[in-house]
Amino acid sequence: MSDVDVVELDHPRFQHAWTMVFTRRVVADCFEHRCSIKHTGTEKLEACCQYGCDVDLFERDAILRRADQIRSVLSPEAAAAPWFDESEPEHDPDVPSGTVVRTQVMKDGCIFLQHDRRGCAIHRASLEQGWDFRGTKPSICRLFPLSYEQGTICVSDDYVDYSCAYEPDAPTLYRVARETLADVFGPELVRAMDAAEARLLAALPKRLPIV
Repeated sequence: MSDVDVVELDHPRFQHAWTMVFTRRVVADCFEHRCSIKHTGTEKLEACCQYGCDVDLFERDAILRRADQIRSVLSPEAAAAPWFDESEPEHDPDVPSGTVVRTQVMKDGCIFLQHDRRGCAIHRASLEQGWDFRGTKPSICRLFPLSYEQGTICVSDDYVDYSCAYEPDAPTLYRVARETLADVFGPELVRAMDAAEARLLAALPKRLPIV
């Protein structure tokens, strides 16, 4: 964190947030943007899902409890395949269970992209079948491009790789993720980040470049 500009947060769990959380931008609706890889210009829809994702063990179990419902919107190949790579579980003190595994990758994307339309099968199944995706869809996916580690709200490393990060009229990362941050971590975090945002933006014309 020493080489990244941060702003302090008045919160018991998160003490800092990267300043770029409040100054950089991202499109609010992926389906209204045809994402491409920044350095090549190659179109790749759902580019941020191409590597799969880390899943807390509690989230894995929640997904498996909905397996029949999620499987119904997947391709037959993806429905029948293992959904998680559990060969090398990783200790992660930032997640509730303390351990994460990764979703499998199939056809150059997360296994939950393998169906006949765009988007995540977990989210799609919840919308089509009338159940709440919260608590089942991995929080790291819901928060992207924000992330968190060691008491800090930060930005995912690959955020800058995608064209959705370079729309000048898009809202800031924080404004896009604000509701999800409240849902995942509670309203106290949003109050702390609102205050930090206000301090930062008040100082922006004098000390910080506009991104």
